[in-house]
Amino acid sequence: MIPPAFDYHAPHTVAEAISLLSTLGDEAKLLAGGHSLLPMMKLRFAAPAVLIDINRIPELRGISEEGGVIRIGAMTSENELIDSALLKAKLPLLGEAAKLIADPQVRNRGTIGGDIAHGDPGNDHPAIAMALDATFVLQGPNGERHVKAVDFFHGTYMTALAEDELLTAILIAPFAPGTGSAYQKLKRKTGDWATAGAAVVLRMSGGVVTHASIGLTNVAPTALRAREAEAALIGQPINAASLDAAAQAVRAICDPAEDLRGDAEYKTAMAAEMTKRAISAAAARCS
Repeated sequence: MIPPAFDYHAPHTVAEAISLLSTLGDEAKLLAGGHSLLPMMKLRFAAPAVLIDINRIPELRGISEEGGVIRIGAMTSENELIDSALLKAKLPLLGEAAKLIADPQVRNRGTIGGDIAHGDPGNDHPAIAMALDATFVLQGPNGERHVKAVDFFHGTYMTALAEDELLTAILIAPFAPGTGSAYQKLKRKTGDWATAGAAVVLRMSGGVVTHASIGLTNVAPTALRAREAEAALIGQPINAASLDAAAQAVRAICDPAEDLRGDAEYKTAMAAEMTKRAISAAAARCS
């Protein structure tokens, strides 16, 4: 199907993009990688009157470390996350998880900011950002504001972004020494969204967990931070009992939608299983 007619703008600065958003209001949609918006337009599930293409704004790209915080431009592609030497050294979870997203063609075009700002619970970066305790930088006509990942997602396709704002960057603290992390994702085939997924960040000392952070993909109207599951791990060794306790806490907060990937019971069970696998993998990397 061919999408309905629309006007097109390609600003070269963030200020120009914000000006367009402020002027055009809810008639306009931002175009990042396009892998979510364009298919919806072709199916006529979305029909914006105006597209604002932000691919020509260089300040929205790049990965750097400033003041002990890693800053990732919202238009940084999945392949750039995978190839980044800085992330491999200080935040390896991001690049490793990006390898599980879609396929090489999509990863070359798709962006971390687009994945987050779309507000789709089936996207991978929202849960990963929660597990990493990330902060999102939002910019609008009144300047910048910072929103924690756990506070950003309000519902399916609903986020804290105002109509005249755009996500400009993601801020994440580098891993402390001895941190282990993993992302486990069940999907039907290469390129598919997750049936269920879990991102885990752990630190251990003396054989027990001292820090745990868990984000869940596609098992509720938004990505979830599994705080009760985290609490079940703190002060415990990683063994069958602690894994089962974390898995039970994950099951308790899941509220997945039934679809072709499975019914609610199956998705809930798979969320618990992915969490157990991610915890075990992350623990093996703590050193």
